[in-house]
Amino acid sequence: MITKLTSEQLLAYERDGFLFLRGFCSKPEIEKLHSTAIQDDAMQKNALDLTDRSGKKTRLSLWFTPGNDVFGYLTRSEKMIACIGDLLGHESPVCHFHSKLMQKEPHVGGAWEWHQDYGYWYKNQFMFPDRLISVMVALTEANAKNGCLQVIRGSHKMGRVNHGFSGEQVGADMTMVNNALRTMELLYCELAPGDALFFHPNLLHRSEANLSDRPRWSIISCYSLQSNIAYNEKSTSWQQPVSVVPDEALLQWDAASLSEADFLKKENDPALKETIWDKK
Repeated sequence: MITKLTSEQLLAYERDGFLFLRGFCSKPEIEKLHSTAIQDDAMQKNALDLTDRSGKKTRLSLWFTPGNDVFGYLTRSEKMIACIGDLLGHESPVCHFHSKLMQKEPHVGGAWEWHQDYGYWYKNQFMFPDRLISVMVALTEANAKNGCLQVIRGSHKMGRVNHGFSGEQVGADMTMVNNALRTMELLYCELAPGDALFFHPNLLHRSEANLSDRPRWSIISCYSLQSNIAYNEKSTSWQQPVSVVPDEALLQWDAASLSEADFLKKENDPALKETIWDKK
C-alpha cells in the first residue's frame, strides 16, 4: 500500500511536472471500475461528445462531488489523498474539484490539442496553480497507438501560456509549444491498467486520436487545496475537504449508483466551454 511518497518522488514531480505511480490500483480494483463504467446507465446517459479539428469525437462524463460509488471511493481513498497531500503540501486540506471518465474508442476517439489545465482553470480564477493537481488512472492500456497522453517534461516551469479556442477545445499558443518542444523532452506516457499519472496544472500535454483497434479509457480526477480560492467557479466541491475512506472501500464496501452524481450537463454556453473543457 502506498502511504507516503519518497523524497526522490517528490523531487521528480518538482523537476518534471509529473510522477508515475505504477500499479496504483490493483487488477481487481480496475476490473470493478471498468465494469461499472461500462454497465452503469448513469455514466453513459451523461456522456458528452467533444469534437477535435478533424471531426473525431471523444466521449467523457464529468462530475463534481465524489460520492459513495466506486469512483468516489477511488477519488476519496487514503492512498490517493495521501499522495496528493505529499505533492501539494499539507498546509490545508485536500479538496476534489472534479473527475471525468475519458472514453477514446477505437478508430473514432479524437485528439486533444496541446494545453495546460491551468490554461482553463485560470478562468475559474483559482489563485495558486501549485495548489492544483490532476491524477489520471488508466482503466485500459494506454500507448502511442491508441492515443496516450503526451507531455513536455519540465514545461510546468514556463508558467501559464495563452490559450484560445480550436474547434470545441481550448489549445495553448503554438509558438510557445513549439519553443518548448525545441527546448525540453517530449514523452509518451504509456500506462498499463491501474497505473496512475500525477501531473501539474501548468504541464503542457496533448493526445492523438485513437487509430488502433483497442479502446483507451481512463479516469482523471482533479484536486485543489482548500486554501486555493476559485473566485469564478460555480461548483462547490472544490471548497469541501475530501471525506477520506479506507483503500479497501472500493472492493469491500457497498457502492451507490452513479445516478446520484452531480454530472456536468453540456449547454450552448461559450463561457461554460472556456471554464470546464479541460479534457485530455
